Amino acid sequence: MRTQVEQAQRGTITLQMRKIARSEGIDPHELCERIAAGSAVIMQRRERCIGIGKGLSTKVNVNLGTSSTKVCVDEEIQKARIAETFGADTISDLSMGGDINEIRKEIFSHTTLPITTVPVYQSVIEHGLKDMNADNIMATLRTQAEQGISSMVIHGVNCEMLVEFRRKKRILGIVSKGGSITSAFMLMNRCENPFIEHFDDVLSICRRNDIILSLGNTARSGCIHDRRDRMQMAEIRQNVQLAHQAHSAGVQVIIEGAGGHIRIDRIAPMVKYYKKQSPFPLFVAGPLPTDVAVGYDHIAGAAGASAASAAGADYLCYITPAEHLGLPNPDAVKEGLIAFRIAAHIGDTVKYGREAEDLKIAQLRAALDREGQICCSMDPQRARELSDGNPECTMCGEFCAIRIMREF
Repeated sequence: MRTQVEQAQRGTITLQMRKIARSEGIDPHELCERIAAGSAVIMQRRERCIGIGKGLSTKVNVNLGTSSTKVCVDEEIQKARIAETFGADTISDLSMGGDINEIRKEIFSHTTLPITTVPVYQSVIEHGLKDMNADNIMATLRTQAEQGISSMVIHGVNCEMLVEFRRKKRILGIVSKGGSITSAFMLMNRCENPFIEHFDDVLSICRRNDIILSLGNTARSGCIHDRRDRMQMAEIRQNVQLAHQAHSAGVQVIIEGAGGHIRIDRIAPMVKYYKKQSPFPLFVAGPLPTDVAVGYDHIAGAAGASAASAAGADYLCYITPAEHLGLPNPDAVKEGLIAFRIAAHIGDTVKYGREAEDLKIAQLRAALDREGQICCSMDPQRARELSDGNPECTMCGEFCAIRIMREF
């Protein structure tokens, strides 16, 4: 089976390319060229396919999954349903508690969305940090590929990066969970990164199943005072190199970067720097432009994500109100998703001038059509609840600015 990259490089426009081109309103030949060049990818799961990258609308990912201290399968199923209902493009199953394979099977059965995993999570839970080895890590990759995942994340941290990390003390060190597990494995065993040592095997697994390889953001900052440093620069170089190697092997690839905590004025320059280094789609976690929004991090994150998307980020990983506090419940998942869908839309109005939905809402407001506005919102139920149940807006009552000026 040829991957989407290999078919695109042969000039073949696949069914998936046609579907995405139609839904995005672009020429399928242009999309084919972008996939061939690596600037766009197709994440697919059975008949469902999502385009991510250059010229395509900004996509939003929802994280869910159990933790080592909280396992409630019914809640994770509910989160998956919320993600699909309220417009998520993809899901990441980050489960680290309970019977992970069975939990993933349940999540798969309750959503059609493409699903990403971080294989080292499952490997460390099942084998422990001390007993985990390269063989069982690679076995986890193969198992998850056979389960039908659409994308997998590996962290390309190397020894050079860890040396740089030791040289400069951060307030918050490595805050990437997958990156910290991989780094700890390397330090405990005094070895190189197993994902890098076995990179050809990783690529073989991805190519065989046309799984997108997502190169993780180990070096992202954990607070706005931890500014870009040599470790981050080393990671950019490493991930770009790995991405080119993957693309040459016929594997679709995404680079994660410019995520974490970044002061608002530094977000756009950081995103643009990443985009200058390589053509590959950029996946951004957050970013959070402040550290004071505990309990409201989804709002702060949406502000940062709007700036990142407008500057060129292709794919956003949402943040919920429970960030830094605990495993999000279903309501928190919904709040985070809506916030980041708004951020993605704001970015697309800047990147592509996609303002048709804004114009429609504006025209409905001009016509004083409140029900029309509600129906066109991202969450009509929530909008209707806030409308007080009255036939007319209770904010201005008889002194509506639009109605008053219309009389004159």
